[in-house]
Amino acid sequence: MKFTHTLLIIFGCCLLINCAKEKNNDFQISGDQVGKLSKQSLARDIELIFEKDSVVKDTVKLNFGSGASKIKIYERGGALLLTLTPNNDSIATIQNIMVNDERFVTEEGVSKLSTFKEIRENYSIKKIITSINNVVVLLKDSDLYFTIDKKELPESLRYNANSKIEEVQIPDNAKVKYMMVGWD
Repeated sequence: MKFTHTLLIIFGCCLLINCAKEKNNDFQISGDQVGKLSKQSLARDIELIFEKDSVVKDTVKLNFGSGASKIKIYERGGALLLTLTPNNDSIATIQNIMVNDERFVTEEGVSKLSTFKEIRENYSIKKIITSINNVVVLLKDSDLYFTIDKKELPESLRYNANSKIEEVQIPDNAKVKYMMVGWD
């Protein structure tokens, strides 16, 4: 009897250790995955994928029959997790994802709370695009990209929308404004 009891305790401990080691991928960003979403996820299945969360679609677009332009995913507690934009294909998938919650993190440890230095140290930068108010940082071999507000840049670079901004001109401590994933 004592042996069986000891065996049950050992089995229970092993089970608890294995459960604790399982990684929660709900906030993990990797190659073709953003949390529960994959590159192959269909827009029509979003409510099933996020069945424990709240899914809010653009009702104006839905009423006119052209599909939702934006789909917002809220955690049950009310926090905005993701903003999704489906493509217009006959079988729509997710084209763009705006990561709204800072708990989403890449395999390299980069999140919405990261700085430009962390992005530069973990990824190769493919291109920097300048707009009126922002700078968009595109990465090599990744669907992930970041937007940095021009307010984070030196004064001399803020007001010229036509200026070409180089990687070395962006301060290390520049904060990420938007963290996005673009799937073709």
